[in-house]
Amino acid sequence: MMKLVTTSPAMQRIAELVERVAQTDSSVLLLGESGTGKDAFARCIHDLSPRRNQPFVKIDGAALPEDLFESEVFGFEKGAFTGAIESKPGRFEAANGGTLVLDEISNLSLAAQAKLLRVIEERSFERLGGKQAIKIDVRIIALANVDMKEAVRAHTFRNDLYYRLAVVAIELPRLLDRSEDIPVLAEQFVKQFAARNGRTGVQLAKTTLELLLDYDFPGNVRELRNIIERAVLGTNREIIEPEHLPDYLRSANRLMQSRLHKPSLAELEAVYIREVLEYVRGNKTRAAEILGISRKNLYEKMHRYKINLSRAQSVESLCE
Repeated sequence: MMKLVTTSPAMQRIAELVERVAQTDSSVLLLGESGTGKDAFARCIHDLSPRRNQPFVKIDGAALPEDLFESEVFGFEKGAFTGAIESKPGRFEAANGGTLVLDEISNLSLAAQAKLLRVIEERSFERLGGKQAIKIDVRIIALANVDMKEAVRAHTFRNDLYYRLAVVAIELPRLLDRSEDIPVLAEQFVKQFAARNGRTGVQLAKTTLELLLDYDFPGNVRELRNIIERAVLGTNREIIEPEHLPDYLRSANRLMQSRLHKPSLAELEAVYIREVLEYVRGNKTRAAEILGISRKNLYEKMHRYKINLSRAQSVESLCE
């Protein structure tokens, strides 16, 4: 079970709400930027619920092609389409009795949203190519990193489905808005990754912690975790010094020190994306996974920030 590490009053209130909500069967909508911990909180709700010993199944709305949505989510019967040589249950059946997590829910097409709404309302469905209604008992947790109310206003997300999913809506704050948690999270990650490698007594130097506190973390908790993991693996010393932090973070710190005001989140995000792309040798699929965004979103950000790594592109073409 996830152990919440925080000194933030806002996060402590969220933790209390999660404990109460977990005991119900109400649908939950977890909102927040990529890297704020939506996946971890979804798992926490499941682990604290009476369904804890039942299946925990996840559907990624960004990674699931529209033409495969129905067969993957609802399953299919033998002969339903060319290549369907045997029947196969879908994700809803796999999650029966437990929890179904709908990640990046805003990426679902309107047609897929309509089908999903029908299942949530009727608590039954038919497999693709089937006629028999299958009853299900599933707790729904939806995740989104966009403003869902704005998506409803823009008519890209169904109003009725939104209210079905947002019985309880929980918005997770950015790490920037809970910066008091940076020291405790960083120390927790140091202990975690050091222990995995059979090491004890590993600590952050005071100057290292100061650098972390001065950084805005556009990648949120996920970025902090990646930074600490790389730092721990990158040295055998017991003290993690600033030199063990990524170049982009130290560059961002120098940028901040050279200005009367802190750089914008966009500037820091551009630096971080460039560093991640270099780290994965230009593999954009892997970079998108580390950043916690879709590949399409990564391309959009690269275009916006004018990130053009020709070497990265050539390496990726070999890797994919």
